[in-house]
Amino acid sequence: MPMPPEPTTTAPSSYDQWRAAYGLNAERDVEFTTLGGIPIEPLYTEKDRPTGTAEGAGGEIDPSIGVPGQYPFTRGVYPSMYRGRLWTMRQFAGFGTAEETNERFRYLLDHGQTGLSTAFDMPSLMGHDSDSALSLGEVGREGVAIDTVDDMQTLFQGIDLGKVSVSMTINAPAAVMLAFFAVAAERQGGGDQDNPGVPLDRLNGTIQADILKEYIAQKEWCFPVDPAMRVLGDMIEWSTRNMPRWNSVSISGYHIREAGATAVQELAFTLKDGLTYVEQAIERGLDVDDFAPRLSFFFNSQIDFFEEIAKYRAARRIWARELKETFGAKNPKSWLMRTHTQTAGVSLTAQQPLNNVARTAIEALAGVLGGTQSLHTNSYDEALALPSEEAVRIALRTQQIIAHETGVTNTIDPLGGSWFVEALTDEMERQAYEYFRKIDELGGMVEAVKLSYPQREIAEAAFELQTAIEDERRIVVGVNRYTEGDDGEHPLLKVDPALERKQVDRLQGVRAARDGAAVEATLVALKEQAEKPDANLMDPLMDCARAHVTEGEIIHALQDVFGSYTETPVF
Repeated sequence: MPMPPEPTTTAPSSYDQWRAAYGLNAERDVEFTTLGGIPIEPLYTEKDRPTGTAEGAGGEIDPSIGVPGQYPFTRGVYPSMYRGRLWTMRQFAGFGTAEETNERFRYLLDHGQTGLSTAFDMPSLMGHDSDSALSLGEVGREGVAIDTVDDMQTLFQGIDLGKVSVSMTINAPAAVMLAFFAVAAERQGGGDQDNPGVPLDRLNGTIQADILKEYIAQKEWCFPVDPAMRVLGDMIEWSTRNMPRWNSVSISGYHIREAGATAVQELAFTLKDGLTYVEQAIERGLDVDDFAPRLSFFFNSQIDFFEEIAKYRAARRIWARELKETFGAKNPKSWLMRTHTQTAGVSLTAQQPLNNVARTAIEALAGVLGGTQSLHTNSYDEALALPSEEAVRIALRTQQIIAHETGVTNTIDPLGGSWFVEALTDEMERQAYEYFRKIDELGGMVEAVKLSYPQREIAEAAFELQTAIEDERRIVVGVNRYTEGDDGEHPLLKVDPALERKQVDRLQGVRAARDGAAVEATLVALKEQAEKPDANLMDPLMDCARAHVTEGEIIHALQDVFGSYTETPVF
């Protein structure tokens, strides 16, 4: 099995260089000591090993590990990491109509959350309007219903989009939601010449938009693979030129893992998706250094503590090498893998749900020790329902306890140099490159997806894990071992069925009040541009948003040009 290629240049990784870079960053205003008062240095390296050891006594840095903030970023993407700034604490939120989710957003901001993460309902994720026959019973059930730009304005009412970072977890119709969001920001100040609202270049956040992993794992699509890739390319190109603070795609391993993938499969398929998007953008004529710094990642943090930490370390190293060595990126910011992490929803159990508090804490700690830039912690009741406010508060407090009480943020990458962690990192890297080789033999990731290769690998891994649980070769506490007793009844969030009628009435009210001629004109223009392979669809989508065209109307217009998609079953 092939080993990963060696870098062709020497990594700039001396301790003195790191120290100089660290000195440029302000430290957080806290005491960096143990609970007992022992001072903690910002970084520990080979020079801190006991005197007389055979290796590292002179303080040389292993170039494959390096130091934080320097290539290959095994120990973290920034020189000061959490000594300078804690990760962004996000909680995924969304249910009912825009009003209810706006209230939850305000609740989270009031309780110390530092970024918003938006969950959309199933109809919105699939490109259906709330009054579609396909949406019946699903409106607002597992996320917020967004049909038009009017809903997007309500969703962020009273929240300054020029100041808060917003994440939106939507993929197949992501370009539509991005247009809704941009126009909603434009209208926060009134949207006229005298009060122009929040300009595009001030918007900060991420839209997931990772379409390949939909065909691989999450199974929410609107178009065939090739036109879906074209729409994603349009978003990356348009955002690069108009929204310099915006992450136009969050390359997402989270759903790949939730579908049953192993940690190595999550690592390999996610990175290969990302590298495919880089190839596409370069083929469009973009310079890699113009867009790569705004690519971000989204990983799962599962319950196997050290495997997860090694996964993040290997991911950063592979991404840095490929961007620098394969794609020739010269800007060090292009080499950085900035990642959001979410604890594993699939690890949560409906049995004895309070056990999930412990699972989430362990998984969150792995994400922090793995060097994440933002983190969502799942609520203990999510195997049963959308999270209650109490469960959300406990989940957020879990992050705050890790940040402020455990001491793990006192020093950068405290597990760096661990023989076990570094060996595990190397092995995961090696196995990821083996998957790269197989995918390349199939013609690349797009062709591999069309041939259902990653889908088949994940299905086999999921089957093996479930069999191991059923055979009790893998213990799940409260499920196949230690099952006596339970936690009793827990109050669960119940979405009022009346909210569906409320959303449908709102949507129909928008349709009745808008300019029908403008709607028709913008949809015709959108279809005309969709028929031109080299046209960028984002500006026509912005025009549709301004005309109050619905998400479903936009998707149906594009399907008239692109067609729809039917998956080939994988057994």
